[in-house]
Amino acid sequence: MLRKNLHNTQMVTVAILGSSGYSGQETLDRVLAHPELELHALGSDSLAGSPAHALDPRLTRLGLPAFVANDEALASGAELVFCCLGHERAAALEPPVGAVVVDLSGAHRLADPAAYDEWYGFVHPRPAALGEWSYALPELSPPQGELIANPGCYATAALLALAPLVGAIEPDSVVVDAKSGVSGAGRALKESSHANTVLDNVAPYRVGAHQHEPEIAQALGFDVCFVPHLLPVRRGLVATCYARPLEADLRERLEAAYAASAVVTVLPEGTTPELARVQGTDAAELALFADRATGRAIVICALDNLGKGAAGQAVQNANLVLGLDETAGLRLTGVTV
Repeated sequence: MLRKNLHNTQMVTVAILGSSGYSGQETLDRVLAHPELELHALGSDSLAGSPAHALDPRLTRLGLPAFVANDEALASGAELVFCCLGHERAAALEPPVGAVVVDLSGAHRLADPAAYDEWYGFVHPRPAALGEWSYALPELSPPQGELIANPGCYATAALLALAPLVGAIEPDSVVVDAKSGVSGAGRALKESSHANTVLDNVAPYRVGAHQHEPEIAQALGFDVCFVPHLLPVRRGLVATCYARPLEADLRERLEAAYAASAVVTVLPEGTTPELARVQGTDAAELALFADRATGRAIVICALDNLGKGAAGQAVQNANLVLGLDETAGLRLTGVTV
């Protein structure tokens, strides 16, 4: 097991599985910017044997290792493994002994093995091992142990907005209306992410059947009505959550939950979260409003689906497990236009 003082004596070696996908490439970018992580293996079955710059020309002069097959990267002896594979492939993963593994897929998020067949469409191949994984959203449930299930992008936004309010809102009243950029669908070609389908269009999808719905319910302790939509933008996610309040201290609850966070900001009253401010970052913005006509509470969260919703949160979780600075390698500064 890696100890907290490891970073005082040496760099932590890293392998990335599925590094040619969007979340894999974004994880790679943060590893390269991290002062205490060292890239050891780049896994990609489609690019195995190719130089790193086959993924992106900007990697040409960095002296990175060539791509290897994902299984070879997993067995490379790296101390930290980021798994950016598809759900079913990641579910079969056998973690290397003694390594910290952060899984960005949904393969280890749900505690109930039967839920994978219902929500993901496959029978989990290692159901007995699910209890070994820690579902970790750092601000709400920090990682425990060496095997980390990184939350989904929609789930992250919904939970940041709602989890601090549990007990102060009516569970049956909660509705989550969320919208994400097309990169949330991954790099693989599919008709639903074709330019002709996405541009000049906003489309709900997997209505009442999205796999992040049981993930949200598992963390909150009750079911929610959740509808995702695809936006004609590359990246970014906004979740607008509606609930009937039971108490009047909702803002105080949110501010207390994130008072010490360097990643999540509760905006001043009257200020709305915006995609433009969080795109390309690992930050999240929250705001609370009250509907004048119905009295319902409206909690809005904006984040980058590839940042706080994927790679940024994965690195944040790894930092916590390794005892490193929680924000090392993250994109949290700047006021770009």
